[in-house]
Amino acid sequence: MKINSTLFVVLALICLGNVAFAQNAPFTFKVLVSKGKTEVKTSETWQTLKIGASLKASDEVKVSENSYLALIHENGTPLEVKEAGDYKVSALVSRLPKKAGALNKYTDFILSKNEDKKVRLGATGAVERTIKDMVLVYLPGSEKSDVYGDKIYLEWTSDEVKAPYVIIFSNFMEEELGRFETDKPSFTIAINEGKFQKDNLILVRVVSKNTPGQGSKAYTIKKLRTADRDKIAAAYNQVKGSIDQNTALGQYLLAGFYEENLLLIDALTAYHQAAALAPDVELYKAAYEEFLTRMEFK
Repeated sequence: MKINSTLFVVLALICLGNVAFAQNAPFTFKVLVSKGKTEVKTSETWQTLKIGASLKASDEVKVSENSYLALIHENGTPLEVKEAGDYKVSALVSRLPKKAGALNKYTDFILSKNEDKKVRLGATGAVERTIKDMVLVYLPGSEKSDVYGDKIYLEWTSDEVKAPYVIIFSNFMEEELGRFETDKPSFTIAINEGKFQKDNLILVRVVSKNTPGQGSKAYTIKKLRTADRDKIAAAYNQVKGSIDQNTALGQYLLAGFYEENLLLIDALTAYHQAAALAPDVELYKAAYEEFLTRMEFK
């Protein structure tokens, strides 16, 4: 039996359309984080849940003891599932707060491959490594050193300089704003308090306490200009209602928001905070380490 060629093409397009529809079928949640044993049942069998998987309202998920699941709803609202048990996806929707967020704009970036994120950073000139410092501070080059938040986390490494360290902050006129000592290769500083309030451009160096001549170069930290800050604030206000900043998931989502907007110092701070708030969830620690690798710090 012969089939009219035109009809064949139409049937083929219909089939392709059905495949595309199936691939782009609507979802209720996407999986952002999965720790331990978590499973999904879409028909009669249970399968292991993977990061990035889509869940439909008709699905059922199982969270085992000492496991953890972080989801993001189709409207951009995140949800943590920490208690062991079986859950209907449709029932999990009732746990969401009434106010919807706008985080779904950043979900694709958060779930994208490490290589894709690195390409974006490289294309914008975010990574700047031209000399070998005796102390390498995990900060981007001056062109991408803008900061939106009030606090920043600093970390550094050195094969030659050992603790104790001195962290020296100064302004563009080389007037000292603060000097701090630590035995750890990290430090958190509030940049909108005390002597730091008046200066929008801050320089930071990390040196050896015992041998001050040994240390890092001067790194730049720039507070956002008013116009740029207003733009970020507008975007931030759309998502902050959905984020609990006191949770690892909240900080992880904030890190994605900041990195997508190329606020790399803020992103580093948030990635670190996520890992610190949930040290038993490997993904948060891995996300921080992957960020350092993208930035060519490690």
